[in-house]
Amino acid sequence: MYARGMSNREIVGHLHDLYGVDVSPDLISAVTDAVLDEVAAWQARPLEPVYPIVFFDAIRVKIRDEGFVRNKAVHIALGVRADGTKEVLGLWLEQNEGAKFWLKVMNEMKNRGVEDVLLAIADGLKGFPEAITAVFPETTVQTCIVHLLRHSLDFTSYKDRKAVAAALKDIYRATDTEAAEKALTAFEEGEWGRKYKAIGQSWRRVWAEVIPFFAFPEDVRKIVYTTNAIEALNSKLRRAVRARGHFPSDDAAMKLLFLVLNRAEKAWKMAPREWAMAKAQFAIIYGERFTRAMA
Repeated sequence: MYARGMSNREIVGHLHDLYGVDVSPDLISAVTDAVLDEVAAWQARPLEPVYPIVFFDAIRVKIRDEGFVRNKAVHIALGVRADGTKEVLGLWLEQNEGAKFWLKVMNEMKNRGVEDVLLAIADGLKGFPEAITAVFPETTVQTCIVHLLRHSLDFTSYKDRKAVAAALKDIYRATDTEAAEKALTAFEEGEWGRKYKAIGQSWRRVWAEVIPFFAFPEDVRKIVYTTNAIEALNSKLRRAVRARGHFPSDDAAMKLLFLVLNRAEKAWKMAPREWAMAKAQFAIIYGERFTRAMA
C-alpha cells in the first residue's frame, strides 16, 4: 500500500503494528493504486469559499530519493469552517519551502474555490506571509504563539525553562499591543532577556505577525493560542511516521499520511466549546467577510 518494492508481508505487518488490524496480502495488492487515485481526488476536491481560520503546519519525514534518504517537509492546512468544524484542506510535500512554494499552495487553494481566509496561523514559515497576502490580500497572518514559545525555550538551559516560560507570559497575556511591546522590552532588559538575548531577537523578528493576536478578545485568543486541533493531528501523523522509519518514495509517504488523516477526520464532530463566543466576535471583527462564510 505504500510503494512498489515493498513486500505485501511488510505492509501487512506495518498495518498491524500501526492500527492493530490484520488484512490479507491480496487486499493490499487490490487497494495499492486505488489509494493513490483517492489521494489525487481528495487533493483536487472543491473547498469552501471562506475559512475563518486556517492553520498551516509541517512535519518532517524521511524519504528515499535518488539513492539517498532525505528529510522533506509535509505541509498541512487545517481549515476551521464558520460553524467551528474542522477540515484538512490538503497536504503538500516539499524539500525546500519558500515564497514560490507557498504561492503555489495558495493558488491551488484559490483554484479549488477558496475566495477568502480571515486568519492564517503559521509558524514562521519562510516566504509564507508574502505568498498568502499576494493571493488573499485581506488575510491576517498570525504567528503561532505556542511554536514561538517552544522556539524561545530551545535557547534556554533545562533548569531555566520554567522561569523563562513564566516571564514570557507577560508578553502574550498582555491586554493590547502597546502593553505587549512594553512587556517584551521589560523581558529583554530583565534577567532572562539579558542571559538569553536570542529570545527577544526571535520575537522581534516576527513581531508584525505576533501583534494581530492582541486585537482579539479572550475567546478568539484561546482558539488561536492553544492550536489543539493541529497539535492533535500532528501527533497522530508523527506517530505513523515514527512507526515507518523512512519511506521508499514521495507517493508512499503521501498515501500513509492521507490514510491517517482520513481516519482522524472521521472522529471530528464537534466545534470547540469556545467557538460560540468566538463566532460572535468574528462577526464583529470581520463583518461581511465572516457573514459570507455563514451563508
